[in-house]
Amino acid sequence: MLRLLRGVGTRAAQLALLLAAVAVASFALMSASPVDPVDAYIGAELSAVGPEQRELIEQRWALDDSAPERFVAWAGELLRGNAGESHIYGQPVTEVIGSRLVASLGLMAGAWLLSGLFGFALGVLAGSRRGTLVDRGITWWAYTLSSAPTFWVGLILLYVFSVWLQWTPVCCAGPIGVLSEDVTLWQRLHHMLLPMLALSVVGIGPITLHTRQAVAEVLSQDHVTFARALGETPRGVLVRRVLRNAAAPAVMLQFASIGELFGGSVLAEQVFSYPGLGQATTQAALRQDVPLLLAIALVTAALVFVGNTLGDLVHRRLDPRAAPEVPGRSVPRPDRDAPVEQVSA
Repeated sequence: MLRLLRGVGTRAAQLALLLAAVAVASFALMSASPVDPVDAYIGAELSAVGPEQRELIEQRWALDDSAPERFVAWAGELLRGNAGESHIYGQPVTEVIGSRLVASLGLMAGAWLLSGLFGFALGVLAGSRRGTLVDRGITWWAYTLSSAPTFWVGLILLYVFSVWLQWTPVCCAGPIGVLSEDVTLWQRLHHMLLPMLALSVVGIGPITLHTRQAVAEVLSQDHVTFARALGETPRGVLVRRVLRNAAAPAVMLQFASIGELFGGSVLAEQVFSYPGLGQATTQAALRQDVPLLLAIALVTAALVFVGNTLGDLVHRRLDPRAAPEVPGRSVPRPDRDAPVEQVSA
């Protein structure tokens, strides 16, 4: 129990340090940006705004203060639970992120599951048939997908399925002209399908290649050869001796890809005009919405940290050799399905 509390405390301290570093770095980058925030906010109506109105905007955003003063004021309000108000949406930042995050989480969760399941299945198939035509075809396909940009895959899918075949909608998270509260679950899933496929297709390649290599390494070990000599079927070898060992690196990679998945969602949401957190990030960056951009950076860093932590925990669960050694802890008894070299040790 004490070790668990110590581990939770360590993770919480690491997360706090990470968020502080991300906040300082993000604010410094935005303060050093050559883009004037007032010009970016006004946009095309710049000529219609007089000097008095411009001065009022600068006073409202405290642009007359120095960058450290503005950061200290923003951090103080954030610690009191106030993340500020979005300049471009005119709403509290928490409300903007809350509404956008729900749409993005559904999109990323679906893509994450699809890429993990299909990537692992294809990696096992290629690794178990290494050197065959099936292995070469899957490996070539995985390398091709790994080098394909998300926006390019999204444009291809958009042209084929929305423009040519007309099976899926062209844009948005619901039918155009229908209020968000009136959109049905089927309509939401229908509009989410294509951006989710664009995100998942790009993520399948790395999982496939890593799983293929892990399966090939496990199949070349002595305990697998011994099991085959005892008459175990290829299917039994694959299920009982290979899958668990090959799943550990795939799961670790899958959880570690959450940050990359969020980066891909920014491009996918732009291509499909999907109103998620990625599209809000693009708008906030282009129009210098500092409070919204800082809050999105913190939320994204927290999600990536949680994903990496979960991946680390699951990896240790699947592969006990990855767990840190604790002095005085007894060595677990090997089970009958453990590799022969571990049993004899």
